[in-house]
Amino acid sequence: METVKRNSPKAWMLAARPKTLTAAAIPVIAGTAAAYADGSFQWRPAAACLAFALLMQVAANFINDLFDYLKGSDRGDRLGPERACAQGWITPRAMMAGVAATVAAACTIGCLLLPYGGWPLAVVGAACVVFAFSYTTGPYPLSYHGWGDLMVLVFFGLVPVGCTYYVQAGTVTPYVLAVAVACGLAIDTLLVVNNYRDREADARSGKRTVVVRWGERFGRYLYLLLGVAATLLCLPGLADGKPLAALLPLLYLVPHGLTWRKMARLRQGRALNAVLGATSRNMLLFALLLAAGLVLSAA
Repeated sequence: METVKRNSPKAWMLAARPKTLTAAAIPVIAGTAAAYADGSFQWRPAAACLAFALLMQVAANFINDLFDYLKGSDRGDRLGPERACAQGWITPRAMMAGVAATVAAACTIGCLLLPYGGWPLAVVGAACVVFAFSYTTGPYPLSYHGWGDLMVLVFFGLVPVGCTYYVQAGTVTPYVLAVAVACGLAIDTLLVVNNYRDREADARSGKRTVVVRWGERFGRYLYLLLGVAATLLCLPGLADGKPLAALLPLLYLVPHGLTWRKMARLRQGRALNAVLGATSRNMLLFALLLAAGLVLSAA
């Protein structure tokens, strides 16, 4: 077990879970690349969107860490990375302060976007904050009742891609919505493999994810199909005058398929953490291939 001084900078860095920040950056990358392809790129709102997304991801990680600990979900049989509160690296009181500070910082950054999108963006920002809390907390925590995958599609796909494009272009096109859903599906592979690894522990703690509800085989093939569907949703780029944005993401299917084969071979245990890491790498590759195709289509 790693030795970490309580409430130290290292403890906060571990609690922030830097490896998960890829999921926050991907939709902003895609939305900005789509704006660039349509001649609407603006770096200031793009940068603000990225900062807001990263801060909200960190806040969500803090909230998840704290409330899973308070619920007793982070037990000794946990297979995933160690959590800060459960390990005693950060006290619950300090984590509550960290949640408040991070959410406040995200909201401050979000206010910078109002001149580009108007007050409706304040409603969207408030919804993001509510989602960050309701995912793990409240009388009906979404992740405990199998709604996590749908929420990923909305808050890591439709909302961030659509809003990132909107604050730069002033509109949202059907093609951008397809890109948004594609990003949401690719990012959901990370949640699925996480839930696949934890399915037995989740069942014991009453966490009814879709993998717990429908079983190991369902989770295994859901992972594969999400990646395939994400690439197929890029194909409308052919009709939208962006052929490279349609074709380059197909390369993602190679590492995605290889990672799925490894997942299917391992089936259970801590060894699936390697699949989690590979999945994070794969979905970033997907975003970069899509973004490269969009940017090159504007050349």
